[in-house]
Amino acid sequence: MKAAYIERTGPPETIVYGKLPKPKPVGSQVLVKVRAVAVNPVDTYIRAGTIPVDLPEKFVVGCDLAGTVEAVGPEVERFRPGDRVWGSNQGLLGRQGTFAEYAAIDEGWLYPTPDEIDDRQAAAIALVGITAHLGLFREARLEAGETVFVHGGSGGVGSCVVQMTRAAGAQVITTAGNPEKVRICRQLGAHAVVNYKKQDADAAIRRFAPHGVDVWFETLREQNLDRTVDLMAPRGRIIIMAGRESRPRLPIGAFYVKDCKLLGFAMFNAPPEVQRRCAAEINRWMARGRLRPVIDRVLPLAQAADAHRLQEESTLGRSGTLAGKIVLVP
Repeated sequence: MKAAYIERTGPPETIVYGKLPKPKPVGSQVLVKVRAVAVNPVDTYIRAGTIPVDLPEKFVVGCDLAGTVEAVGPEVERFRPGDRVWGSNQGLLGRQGTFAEYAAIDEGWLYPTPDEIDDRQAAAIALVGITAHLGLFREARLEAGETVFVHGGSGGVGSCVVQMTRAAGAQVITTAGNPEKVRICRQLGAHAVVNYKKQDADAAIRRFAPHGVDVWFETLREQNLDRTVDLMAPRGRIIIMAGRESRPRLPIGAFYVKDCKLLGFAMFNAPPEVQRRCAAEINRWMARGRLRPVIDRVLPLAQAADAHRLQEESTLGRSGTLAGKIVLVP
């Protein structure tokens, strides 16, 4: 089979697109004929060696996938050949990645794909959708009528936060860096969108939430907690899910007198049964048309190195080139 893999960590050019043996499912593994995968920032960190992890000799990159079950291991209970599935959390903690024509994945990390959703959409929603759901509902315990702020409402996680907040009956304000991204955020259902390059974002947040923000979903790698705490409502919750090297100052006095909470989480730490509950609600919302991923572009899997370069330019270089996910198809 063809796959995008690395034999050493390094820049995007270290990705090889070539042949690897087709995996065989064992135990509770499912062999998936991959139809689509999506690129995430964490994929580039692992490939670059920024996140030091033990990797197989020929490591297939990628976390997300969608496709069709071709075969199952002897212990599989939830799927059978012909089922359409999607999933994430691969390429981590010793697991092989997904950027290949076939992937053998434990059934605990797979979810049925609704008939209404195509494989590209399912792959694009995987990691970012589960991340947004964990942050909003498991960590922040978002309630109807509350106010949420999220940076970058046209991005992968941000676009899911916007839509899930709306689906939960809460209000959401977000930011965007150009008129096209502002338009996307409004189409997704954001109640207010701030072009942060032309408008005073803090003033706009205060107008939208004069009593403060209930849930601040931080997607930036470098946080300004002085600013954030100042904009929070009493008993507000600040969600942190990015920025491994970040060391922001925390204004303790302002933070504790508001009864605020600072909640950090990494999506890949959530056990399979927790992520499965997230996926079930994601499937319901997607099937009803209340949630959809934002896809910036679709490329062939052979261009995995180019896709990683684009993702790095957007995430680390802050190019602003991407509005949504990069999806690759074998």
